[in-house]
Amino acid sequence: MSYDMIAILMFSTMMLMMMTGQRVFGAIGFVAVAASVSLWGVGGSDLGFSAAMKLMKWYPLLTLPMFIFMGYVLSESRLADDLYRMFHVWFGKVPGGLAIGTIALMVVISAMNGLSVAGMAIGATIALPELLKRNYDKLMVTGVIQAGSSLGILVPPSVVLVLYAMIARQPVGQLWLAGVFPGLMMASMFILYIWVRCRINPSLGPVLPPEELALITRAEKLRLLRAGVLPLMIFVLMMVPFVYGYTSLVESSVVGALTSVFAAVVKGRFTRRVFEEVTRQTLAVSCMFMWIILAALAFGAVFDGLGAVKSIEGFFVGQLGLSPWEILILMQLSYLIMGTFLDDTAMLVIVAPLYVPLVHALGFDLIWYGVLYTITSQIAYMTPPFGYNLFLMRAMAPKEISIGDIYRSIIPFVGVMILALALVTAFPQIALWLPTQVYSK
Repeated sequence: MSYDMIAILMFSTMMLMMMTGQRVFGAIGFVAVAASVSLWGVGGSDLGFSAAMKLMKWYPLLTLPMFIFMGYVLSESRLADDLYRMFHVWFGKVPGGLAIGTIALMVVISAMNGLSVAGMAIGATIALPELLKRNYDKLMVTGVIQAGSSLGILVPPSVVLVLYAMIARQPVGQLWLAGVFPGLMMASMFILYIWVRCRINPSLGPVLPPEELALITRAEKLRLLRAGVLPLMIFVLMMVPFVYGYTSLVESSVVGALTSVFAAVVKGRFTRRVFEEVTRQTLAVSCMFMWIILAALAFGAVFDGLGAVKSIEGFFVGQLGLSPWEILILMQLSYLIMGTFLDDTAMLVIVAPLYVPLVHALGFDLIWYGVLYTITSQIAYMTPPFGYNLFLMRAMAPKEISIGDIYRSIIPFVGVMILALALVTAFPQIALWLPTQVYSK
């Protein structure tokens, strides 16, 4: 059997196992080890062990549990409630102001967690009831929360970019910095869209009524500003020393975790129940990602041994005669298609062993491509029929919001995200300028 046929057999077996409901890391890891043993005999069984050792020696991986722990502390201790109340008061006079404040909240939550599920949970439990109670259009607010929560996988400290860094063998710090401007640009585009829509049709996002605004004193505004600034200070204390080179990436993650605990203690909200829940969630999510990375490394090692990347490059460039940019666009389209039935981590570990070396061979920057992949994953999160965020929203939304409402709500926001993807694709410096400036010092 040719190596090309072996690669096709591995992919088809893995997809079949995943369609039967097997866990992602189990399907990928089993196919990798089974293929290595079949190809290289008993010695091939060492492949999984070698991948495990490589994983354990990767020092930046320590950032993963630290940032996950920090995000869950902020969520479980309800520090995000203060932040939303601050945005609620300060943006109340602006058309669509509460929806704009929700996007701002999502950006901050993303900068302290790195997972979209945290933003979705906070948005659905804190922001959604308030927005509906104030007669915001349900399609508008449902789309706002789904789009805003997707920023969690792009704005640092993105856990997805940590996973990409491990598989693509790229510096996590550079990837995080590369996600800053694209993430802020996308959030600004969401805010601009909301403001324009609500200016044209004020019934979609009415301002706070005068009687409620009259009750909000200047002292109340300042008090809420101080309460809301606390989570922002955690991010500043964590990231500024890292950007200026005073701390390493791992040290910054420890600073973030410790300051989040300190903030919860100061607020009197770091109870035994909160500590137990945060520890349990951190352990569960960290182990899940470590198993996925381990399986992906083993799978990638088999493909390196088969020379499958050279075969695919020869097929696209030699037989089809496609240019590097045409190949890149095809890869991005394949991510969008896969995103309708897979989550971002599954997509990455399935195709990264092929796509990442191919992107490098075509002459593209792997830091920039990591941002492109992440934005494409954001779009895939919100694309029917099986977008990840669609089902999270269905599980958390009240009964008056139907699955049809959820599907329709994301259409304009997906359009905005596609525009953002096109801008970052056409102008790579949107992603590459900041890491170049920081790491050139």
